[in-house]
Amino acid sequence: MIRTASLKAVGILLLFFPAFFFPTLVAAQSSEVGPAFTTVPELKQGFTLMYEQRFAEAQSIFIGWAAKNPEEPFGQVALAASYLFEEFDRHQVLSSEFFLNDKRFLKGIEGKPDPERIRHFQEAIALTRRLAAARLKKNPHDSDALLSLTMAAGMQSDVASILEKKDIEALKRLKEANEYAKQLLVQRPDANDAYVALGAANYLIGSLTTGERMLLWFGGIHGDKKLGMQQLQNTINDGRYLQPFAKILLALSAEREKQYELAQKYFAELTKEFPSNPSFAFEYNKAMGRPVPALMHP
Repeated sequence: MIRTASLKAVGILLLFFPAFFFPTLVAAQSSEVGPAFTTVPELKQGFTLMYEQRFAEAQSIFIGWAAKNPEEPFGQVALAASYLFEEFDRHQVLSSEFFLNDKRFLKGIEGKPDPERIRHFQEAIALTRRLAAARLKKNPHDSDALLSLTMAAGMQSDVASILEKKDIEALKRLKEANEYAKQLLVQRPDANDAYVALGAANYLIGSLTTGERMLLWFGGIHGDKKLGMQQLQNTINDGRYLQPFAKILLALSAEREKQYELAQKYFAELTKEFPSNPSFAFEYNKAMGRPVPALMHP
């Protein structure tokens, strides 16, 4: 069994697409077009607000869009993502302080998650699952449903591992997410946002100790830091809703590898794209080696 440290080390990369147990799959691209695979202005606005840390506004957008599209699971999984990002922001998970500190990263957050926010998250996840299951009954190859289920299980694994420290539950959800992701990539090899998870997985697994990598190797999981950073770049080049997330992960990975110019580049771009998010300016100045005051979090 994968030990706790290894599970926590890969937990963060499951935020959206935890598909790293399998080799790249090649299949004919589906002609199906849904909100997860097109740029829907309302959804794009919601994700932008989320990256700007304007979580209540993002949630309002997602709730409104989901109400107008009640059969679409992607609206609910986007809403769940906004609650998870808000809780991650509260605990500074997507930061150099957390991400680059191996001891803290492997241990998970200090303290406990907000119970009300987690309740809202789980309610959105439950509805995502119901809507996706209904669509899969009609079409077992429904790409939007598979992507939504992949995201749902992956985020539940994050909550269990990073926020609640329930490692058995996290491993269960990780395996479930992997199965959905397998099916997704067969149907939609053009799902460029998925590379954010493949890249993060390759990088993070490649960064583990030799012993941890051996345990994962026996489970068929391999890591390559260089390949991982290239895959994150794929999402940056061609991603839709998760491009900023890929920039965050690649910038933090670049800092670990002492590739400071690359980290500076993407934190500068994030700062320009999301000026109301002080975290990006903070990380940019930190990457530049400038003195920075501590960020204030509730």
